[in-house]
Amino acid sequence: MFRISSIIVILLILYFCFWPVPVEPIAWQAPKDPGYQGIFAENHKLADVEHLDIANEHGPEDMDADAEGAIYASVHSGWILKKDLGSNSFKRWVDTQGRPLGMDFDNAGNLVVADAYRGLLSIAKDKTITVLTDHIGDSPILYADDVDIAPDGKMYFSDASVRFGAEVNGGTYEASLLDVMEHSRSGRVLVYDPADKSTKLLVDGLSFANGIAMDPAGQFILINETSEYRIHKYWIAGEKEGQMEVLIDNLPGFPDNIVTGQDGRFWFGLVSPRLPIVDALADKPWLRKMVQRFPAFVRPAAKFYGHVVAINSDGEVQVSLQDPGGNYPVTTGVLETDDYLYISSLMAPVAARVEKRDDLLAHKDTVQ
Repeated sequence: MFRISSIIVILLILYFCFWPVPVEPIAWQAPKDPGYQGIFAENHKLADVEHLDIANEHGPEDMDADAEGAIYASVHSGWILKKDLGSNSFKRWVDTQGRPLGMDFDNAGNLVVADAYRGLLSIAKDKTITVLTDHIGDSPILYADDVDIAPDGKMYFSDASVRFGAEVNGGTYEASLLDVMEHSRSGRVLVYDPADKSTKLLVDGLSFANGIAMDPAGQFILINETSEYRIHKYWIAGEKEGQMEVLIDNLPGFPDNIVTGQDGRFWFGLVSPRLPIVDALADKPWLRKMVQRFPAFVRPAAKFYGHVVAINSDGEVQVSLQDPGGNYPVTTGVLETDDYLYISSLMAPVAARVEKRDDLLAHKDTVQ
């Protein structure tokens, strides 16, 4: 009996030390978690959102509105859903046959979609789907994540991870967990020019390149770097053209989408609060590799918590709306209309919205 037990222990040690895993973790220094204090002090302003039916789908990861006021949502199954003006529910509109994520309308009214499986797509009003780009040179685009379009028509979009493609790793969430665990900074931002159909590299070396938001004047874009808990400003025009700076750093969670709102606001979602184990293991790549050998249900994963934030172009926090109970969890971002804030989610079985009120958006109410 002792011999059998010893063999089992030896096998377990060998497994946790040497079993092949897809990640090759890189050591990095995580900033100290500021937690939920000050401007991010815990509140419950997002706890009572209105739920909207999404045709038995789930994961309305991004939303956008057309010129007539209809709202579109990208969901896990590959469908783009549509909510007509005046309706309180979404219906299936177009199936991309992939996993649509970030979206934006171009000047011709085509819906441009960053599809994690297929690349950058354009969907015409008659529902015709065109693949705009799925490569840059010989390098495939494995995880198109978010897109925003400049006034001149150029399309800026993120390729979240060159290392872990969304489709081949079981989905967007699964691939993101691998990239967070490895932290090899393989994300990049690309730009597609419809004038000459070229795809060019703008920024690389990002640790899970995620949300992209365009300055309405076309001077800069904002880039969410999820695994580094920060947002960058990259200048695409003016005296600082080609320069990049950290706009806001050391966030209390993982930033996902970022969307241009009204009155100078840029909205982003925090899909989860920071995970203490991820920060604790940042400089211990061998332990992260060992953790990856545990069953998936005990490895680090998103914590259910609702949180969306608005900042201005200088990175100053204007609004912080939270739901600590996670009733509408894994919040990815906000579509702001004249009347509502539509809240998107990576996993929820419904879409959500909250009516805009002065007390909800007042900056003085969020500063502690």
